[in-house]
Order: sequence, then C-alpha cells, then structure tokens
Amino acid sequence: MLSQLPHNDDPRLLSRDIPCADAGIYQLTDDLLLLQSIDFFTPVVDDPYLFGSIAAANALSDVFAMGGQPITAMNMVGFPNCLPIDVLTQILKGGTDKVHEAGATMVGGHSVEDEEPKYGLAVTGTVHPDKLITSQGCHPGDLLVLTKPLGTGLLTTALKAEVLCENDIDEALRGMARLNRYASEAMRRVGISACTDVTGFGLLGHALEMAEASQISLTISPSSLPSYPHAKEMAETGLVPEGSFRNNRHYMPRVTGADHQAQVDIDLLCDPQTSGGLLIAVHADRLAALCEALHQAGDHAFVIGEVANGPAGTMELV
Repeated sequence: MLSQLPHNDDPRLLSRDIPCADAGIYQLTDDLLLLQSIDFFTPVVDDPYLFGSIAAANALSDVFAMGGQPITAMNMVGFPNCLPIDVLTQILKGGTDKVHEAGATMVGGHSVEDEEPKYGLAVTGTVHPDKLITSQGCHPGDLLVLTKPLGTGLLTTALKAEVLCENDIDEALRGMARLNRYASEAMRRVGISACTDVTGFGLLGHALEMAEASQISLTISPSSLPSYPHAKEMAETGLVPEGSFRNNRHYMPRVTGADHQAQVDIDLLCDPQTSGGLLIAVHADRLAALCEALHQAGDHAFVIGEVANGPAGTMELV
C-alpha cells in the first residue's frame, strides 16, 4: 500500500509538500518541474482501439489538470493469452494515437500475462513553477466550472449489463476519449484559481478534496449538473456502480442539504467517472472569458456552483 512507503526527505519532491496535487511533482531546476502520473484499468468498452484511447486520455488527464504538458508516456499492459494478438495491437494503437494527439511521445512500456485485459499509461510531463495549477487556491466568490457531463460510471455499468449498447452511449464514449488538453490550454490562457480532474471519486469526492485543500466550502446545485444521455435513466432503474456507493459512504458525511435532493441527482454526484472533465474554480470577473475560451476549444463550460466561506472541506447542496 502507498501508506507503507518509506518517508522521502528529498526537498525536490514537491508533491510531498503539496498534497493537493493530481500528480507527483519533482523540481528539476528553478524553471522546470517534472510531473509524473500513472493510471490503468480494465476495459470499459468492447472496442479495443476505443478502450486504448479512453485509457490513455484518462492517464494523461492529471498532467493537464495541473497546467502541464505531457512529454513522454509508457504503456502498462495486462493481457490474457486466450485473446487474439490483434486485440492487443488495437489497444496499443488507440493509446499511442491519443499520446501523439496530446503532443507527447510513446517511449515503451511493459506487459504481463493476466486473466483480464488491463491498459493504461505512466506519464511524464513538465510545467514551469509559476504555471503550476493545483486544487489548492479556491477563493470565496469563485465560480465552479465543469468541462464534461457526468454519468460515465452509470453508462458503462449499463453497457456491461447489456442494458445499453455502445451506439446508445456514443456521446459519452466520445467524451471519455476526448483529451483534457484543450480545456487545460483554455484555462491557462484565461488564468484560474484552482483545478482538478474528475475521475473515480466522482464529482463529489474531487470537489470536496478541492474544498479541503483550499480550506473553504462549496455550494453546488445537483439539479443543474450536466449528464450524458441515458445516465439519469440508468440511475432511476438502479444500475448504479459499486464505486458510487463507496463515494457516497465516504464523502456524504461532509455534505449538507442532501435530504432535499432527488436520489438520481445524488447518484450522479457520486458517480465514478472514467476520463471525466476538469473541475475549475475561476474568479467571477474571468468566468465569461473562461467559458468563451472553453467553447472555442470545443469543450463544455457548465457552471455548477460556487466557492463559499464555511467549514473547510465541506459542501452544501441547494
């Protein structure tokens, strides 16, 4: 377990002192920080090329959330010997194409035999110290902007249960495969307070981590949360992933106002995302500029709440 790792007292390991970072941070020079992240998972779709693309986009996201630029990536593969090698070829091609789209270089990787396919990347990126973005830095009055709809956990659960097919969730598949590169470039041009990407802890968990890091509270309206087509429908039928229940149990004690919300909205708030969007805190004076920059980049700009004075690391649902 990560908690069992020995203490590292290297002063250049900045992520030791910046727990609100989405990736490891190592200072190479006064003008250059190294960002390192790793992520992999089992297939969320049947199409191997699309699976590779989504897994790669997900793994690259931490670097983009911190305002960095990925420079290299390495494949991480688990693959059973009972599947055709062409399946693996397509997974790797999907990942490599996405790495190239990110402006990075695939430099190798490692594979092991496994009972179930697994794929992801170890990613290295860079950023200037003055350009580093973390989830710490929210200020009361900032607005919260989300760049992708929610519901990928609900939809991929329905896909595995064969309640929906891939054609039914085409919009969500395109969203998962979309890099956060373009949203990251937009927010860097405008200037924002804080950012994190939304993945397995759901919007609820990642937003609360941002609130805790910034020592503030958040106010969110669940009824205004954007969702992919069919996501709420799946929640209403009870096709809620186990990760959503875990997120609810762990994070909901820090939330007020949940009793007045529809259960389907709570399920969406807790839904674990695969390659979700960026959650951005921006000063009110820059909101219009950020939304315009995101739209020009081809991304969404959903205003879902605001930063408030209140107990650190809490959320109010209104």
